Amino acid sequence: MPAPPTIRLAHRAEAHAIASMSRDWIEHGLGWSWTTQRVSQAVDDASTNVAVLLKDERLEGFGIMQYPDDGAAHLVLLAVSPLLRHRGMGKQLLRWLEHSARLAGSTEIRLECRADNVNAIAFYQHLGYRQGGMVGGYYEGRIDAVRLHKHMAATP
Repeated sequence: MPAPPTIRLAHRAEAHAIASMSRDWIEHGLGWSWTTQRVSQAVDDASTNVAVLLKDERLEGFGIMQYPDDGAAHLVLLAVSPLLRHRGMGKQLLRWLEHSARLAGSTEIRLECRADNVNAIAFYQHLGYRQGGMVGGYYEGRIDAVRLHKHMAATP
């Protein structure tokens, strides 16, 4: 039986790998926003969690969650290697981040998702996230975003 993945907070040394995953798996077709420097800053930021998913000691996914002062956590990015999708890895990573948000006192998680990423939208909706509207041109003025949210009371 394969070993379960390990999920933990990221180390600064992993910033470049995380940034590359963001560029390739999330930001494709857009300018590179989550550069190594920006991910490093997020790792160092006390109001942000950068989590990594390791499978067989290889970095295969990550998530970035920010905690603004309004009581709602903001899931900025979440990605898992295309080779490991549909195997529950994204769900495990998201559940880890949701647990962290609860521990931080958040009552809600909010996120934006590319409107053209129907698989991601379905993933979040399957896990209890509700659509809260659209934002035209959210990504570089040319790709719309779907806003999703989940009240933590709805989480088991």
